[in-house]
Amino acid sequence: MTQYDMSQHNANTRSYALPDPDIQAEFYEDVTFKRLLAWLIDTAVIFVLCVLVLPFTAFTGILFFGALLFFFGFAYRVVTIATGSATWGMRLMSIELRQSDGARFGLGAAFLHTLGFTISVAFPILQIISIVLMITTARKQGLTDHVMGSVLINRAARY
Repeated sequence: MTQYDMSQHNANTRSYALPDPDIQAEFYEDVTFKRLLAWLIDTAVIFVLCVLVLPFTAFTGILFFGALLFFFGFAYRVVTIATGSATWGMRLMSIELRQSDGARFGLGAAFLHTLGFTISVAFPILQIISIVLMITTARKQGLTDHVMGSVLINRAARY
């Protein structure tokens, strides 16, 4: 795989170009499947974190475990995406999020992406639309990615 070429950066306009799916298809290869695996990993991590927190709630957290999963999951996604443009699951799968201008995600973009993801998960029809988009579009973008103009790409190898 070729490295993501950030040399197209123009210091005056701060514009980056996302990899073209026709010319640089390797950046989008297997992203949908890797995204599924990353989601499974992240879900397991969030579940384990919540179970580890239960003793600190004197086990009353069992009564509101769904809310605990929601809040820990939201915070986990925002923090991990803001600090590395990918959740831990995404990092294990060697994929990362990029904004429409090619830049890595910051806190604001991470919050908005997580909010969009959460809304999509809350409404099954939106999740189905998102999955169909990931399977059928050239850049393998989900619904939130389409709204934000973001993409999930294969991360360049680190030397």
